[in-house]
Amino acid sequence: MKRLILVLGVVLAFSNMYAQKQGGFRVGWDFGYTVPSNGGGGLLSAIEPKYNIADDMNVGFRIGAAAMIRDVQGSGGSTTSAKVSVNSSYVATYDYYFDEAGKSFVPYMGGGIGYYSIANVEFDEGSNSNQIVFGVNGKMGALVRGGFEWGKFRMGMEYNLVPKSDLHNASGATIGTVSNTYLGIHLGFYVGGGKWGK
Repeated sequence: MKRLILVLGVVLAFSNMYAQKQGGFRVGWDFGYTVPSNGGGGLLSAIEPKYNIADDMNVGFRIGAAAMIRDVQGSGGSTTSAKVSVNSSYVATYDYYFDEAGKSFVPYMGGGIGYYSIANVEFDEGSNSNQIVFGVNGKMGALVRGGFEWGKFRMGMEYNLVPKSDLHNASGATIGTVSNTYLGIHLGFYVGGGKWGK
């Protein structure tokens, strides 16, 4: 047990010797909660490899999934809640950090653009119980985000701007629309690439 504590102490001491530096590569993993713009809720997870193009900025590629219950607007103006659907996203990202040398708490702002795959949704509507409704396969979208990093930990908010989808029943008739835009609130951590602070 003493050896394990000693090894952990050496690793932590070594990791504190360097700050976020240009040329570093790291991978982030985030978990959080989603709030669809039309109502509902769900969970999100994302993994994001990042490369530091400067000490205070990086580029990355976020691969994410959001499992949501969303409110669907019917063609007659009625609203119903869809069952859980999982949307995935593949987004090129950029973040800028407002860092001061030697500080471990660093705010950031960023954004990205990429492809959002839109899952089919299933919902109950009157007598058409468990009707399967098909939307489009995917859309190009964007995100804006901000938050802070503290050492290797990260907390933030992101707004995913994705165009609406028309919904069709099994016979192909348009029966409504669904908003694909959602807010995400997340916590995460990084592996590799240094950390903020000396």
